Amino acid sequence: MLVRDKKVFVKGVVLLVTFLVVLVLMFLPLFAGRNSLEAADRLFNSICKRSIYILPDVIKKNELYKGKTFSANVKFKYPSMPDQASRILKATEAKVSPSEAQFKVEGDLGTVLGAALSDSDAMFRNREQEVSARYGLSGKEALFCWWNLLKEVEKDLRRRSQFKEADWVSDVVNKGVEPGYNYFGIESESAGSEVGILTFSLIFYVIYTLWWGVAIMYLFEGMGLQLRAGAKKEV
Repeated sequence: MLVRDKKVFVKGVVLLVTFLVVLVLMFLPLFAGRNSLEAADRLFNSICKRSIYILPDVIKKNELYKGKTFSANVKFKYPSMPDQASRILKATEAKVSPSEAQFKVEGDLGTVLGAALSDSDAMFRNREQEVSARYGLSGKEALFCWWNLLKEVEKDLRRRSQFKEADWVSDVVNKGVEPGYNYFGIESESAGSEVGILTFSLIFYVIYTLWWGVAIMYLFEGMGLQLRAGAKKEV
């Protein structure tokens, strides 16, 4: 390898090595058993959690669907789902007909979705024991069952051209069940309470990105490789 400027080249090597050392440290579990990426992800999720809590509005809107009956044929992917679905639907007074081929459910749409939203709200607030006491399942098992059940209900309602009801089932899944499942176990934090670490994260991200670029620039410059504008050819 031809080195034209040893001093500049050494700068590039030092920057590259230190960049890689920091990269390795970032993947070590140095933050309460988590690596830096997991810790940062948890921090941003905790800040995001407070701003996305819209479940009370969804629960209120769901009242409009009380008294609307529905019927759907469901095909589960997992053999344990029919039994779990029967458990979570029991309190809604919905009629269920489980079989190996398909699972049929009939009942009040608002009541069924209200139960799903109630479980989702409890999980979002980290009150898993409330859900477990109702069904004898872990909170995540219950919400995973709700997700699979409602996705199939939505699909069958669309097949029956009941698009308004299908759209609402989709909203309940997206705005209720999924946030309840994804944000369970995360404590809500305000951005103001974490302003120090947020500022550090932003500054570090900018510096670390430039760090790599400057290291490569010095390496290439030390080897005599430079970018130059081409001479303009006159015709």
